[in-house]
Amino acid sequence: MVLRMKRLMMMAVLLLTAWAQSVTAQTEKPVNGELWPDAEGKHINAHGGNIISHEGTYYWYGEHRPFRGFATGKGIAVYSSTDLCHWTNRGIALSVSEEEGHDIERGCIMERPKVLYNEKTRKFVMLFHLELKGRGYEAARVAFAVSDSPTGPFRYLRSTRLHAGKWPFNMSDEQIAAAKKTDASKWHKWWTPQWRSEVEKGMYLWRDMKGGQMSRDMTVFTDDDGRAYHITSSQENLTLLISELTDDYLDFTGKYTTVAPGGQNEAPCIVKHDSRYWMICSGCTGWDPNEARLFTSQNIWGPWQQLPSPFRDGSADGSTPYHGMGANKSFGSQGTYILTVGQQHIFMADIWNPRHLSQSLHLWLPISYDDKGVPYIEWKLSW
Repeated sequence: MVLRMKRLMMMAVLLLTAWAQSVTAQTEKPVNGELWPDAEGKHINAHGGNIISHEGTYYWYGEHRPFRGFATGKGIAVYSSTDLCHWTNRGIALSVSEEEGHDIERGCIMERPKVLYNEKTRKFVMLFHLELKGRGYEAARVAFAVSDSPTGPFRYLRSTRLHAGKWPFNMSDEQIAAAKKTDASKWHKWWTPQWRSEVEKGMYLWRDMKGGQMSRDMTVFTDDDGRAYHITSSQENLTLLISELTDDYLDFTGKYTTVAPGGQNEAPCIVKHDSRYWMICSGCTGWDPNEARLFTSQNIWGPWQQLPSPFRDGSADGSTPYHGMGANKSFGSQGTYILTVGQQHIFMADIWNPRHLSQSLHLWLPISYDDKGVPYIEWKLSW
C-alpha cells in the first residue's frame, strides 16, 4: 500500500511538473530559432502555411510534417489562438485519403497550404501544392478544398494544372508567335544565354500549354476590392504566375500573367502597402537557405521590378540569427506568408530541418519601411 501511494505521488509530481512546464512555455513570447510549443508543450507542426483571423480568433494552417521522410502522412494541420502567442492544436483540418489512387492518398505530398475566407459564400477555401503519391515532383498541381468551419474538416474538391490552352492575358500576338517557335525538347544544356533567351520568350509556357502550367510553391492574396489571387512558382520553378480566382475562390477566371521569366523564384509572399504591391521570394536551393528577392509593382498585373533583398544585417537587441546566418541567407529561413495585423506586416518563414521536418523552426519578423517606403527586415530574437 505504501509503495502504491509513493508511485501515485511520483506520478502526480511528474504530471504537475509537465503541466507547469507547458504553462511556462505558453506564457513566454515565441523566440526565433527555438522550438515553439503549443498548449500541450509540443512544437507547432504547421509549416509552409498561413494565418487568417475570423471572429476574434486566429487560425494557423500548415503542413503536418513527419519526423522522418518527406511524404504527407496525416494532412494539413490547424492551430488556434487569440493573441498569436498561445496556440492550441485543433487537429488535422484536411486529412489524407485511405483510398488507393486518390489525389491525396496517404504518401502524397501536400505543401504550402493557404486558406481564405470568402465573405460572399461564407466558406473557408484551402489551396495547396499537391504532388501525387510515388511521382516525386512531377505532377506540380494546385488543389482545392472547402469547409464551413475554420477548423474543418475540409472537403477535398480536386487538383489541376493551370490555364490549359490559355495564354497570359497581356501577351501580345507577336509574343505568342515567338513562344510557339521555341522547342524545349532540344535544350539539354540549361543556363546558357541562348537557353535563357528561349525561356524568356515563353518556351516552357508553350511546352505546357496543352496540359496546363505547373504549380509548386504558392501563396494567395486578397486585394482591397475582395479579389483574390493565386501566386505560384511555375515552369520548372523558373517563372512566377499570378492568376485571378473566381468570386467563390474555387477556380480560376483564366486571367493570369507571368513574372520574372527565367528568374528561378519560389516561396512567394505578397503584401500591399501604401497602394503598392511587394513580393518577397526565395531562390531555388532545395532545403538550403539563400538570399531573398524583392519585387514591387503599382499593379497586381505588373510590370514587376526586382530590387535587392529586403533582409538587413544587424540587430537592435544584439542577438545573432539562427546559426549565425545573416541577410545573405535570409537568417536561415524561407518565407511562407506575410500576415497583416492592424498596421503591422509580419514576415512568416520556416527554418527547414530536412532530417526531421516536423522539427523545422518558425521565424516571424516585423516588416519595416524606410523613408522611401521600401520594406526591410532585420533580425529580432523575440518581439
